[in-house]
Amino acid sequence: MPALIVGNWKMNGLGEAVAEIAEMAGSGASSRRVGLWIAPPFTLIDRAVIVSAGSVKIGGQDCHHKDSGAHTGCVSAPMLADLGAGFVIVGHSERRRDNGERDADVRAKAMAGKAAGLEVILCIGETRDERDAGETNAVLSAQLAGSLPDDAEALIIAYEPVWAIGTGLVPTLDDVAAAHAHIRSQLVARYGAAGHGVRILYGGSVTPANAADLLRVADVGGVLVGGASLTAASLLAIASAAP
Repeated sequence: MPALIVGNWKMNGLGEAVAEIAEMAGSGASSRRVGLWIAPPFTLIDRAVIVSAGSVKIGGQDCHHKDSGAHTGCVSAPMLADLGAGFVIVGHSERRRDNGERDADVRAKAMAGKAAGLEVILCIGETRDERDAGETNAVLSAQLAGSLPDDAEALIIAYEPVWAIGTGLVPTLDDVAAAHAHIRSQLVARYGAAGHGVRILYGGSVTPANAADLLRVADVGGVLVGGASLTAASLLAIASAAP
């Protein structure tokens, strides 16, 4: 299974930024060994789909749990699919923090994404206080229990320790391995044998300098990259680190 290198551009990128995606697509980096996915802001999805020419999968950073309705400023999963998006990120810690999203909201969005034919990247992770209190596994278990959709089809989990996002801090490789092993055990408990097939990404201050080590950790099936995904040079350097 090729490693997934997923870039989350967050609230970054104007029109000229699609040139970075065009460069990623033209690099030939997407292969049987590595898959390149980018979630640009909603305003760039249609242009990103065009310039990616199928070599880079384009997705959304969020979706509403309903297909349509009186929800000003929101974007639905069918709207993403209509633009040519192939995946959606749900439950990112910044959405949970800034928008008050609960596990039940994340689950509803995951179900909506799957119903629209999108692959779903579902994010979970603990805060620094929770880690320091020895509550990492309990937090991950609770988030999975409340957020997971009904089945494992088209589902990807992203473990993003909240305290590592954008801080330059990264858990030890042993800590990453332990968290991913715990997540795997919870997926198998929930889905049975199908839980073994769910890819688990690591996200949290991933850079070209640490990507190789992270991608070699057991049960790390790829990385969810923030700021280091904004340029082709940086993201392609991460992709080249895949074993």
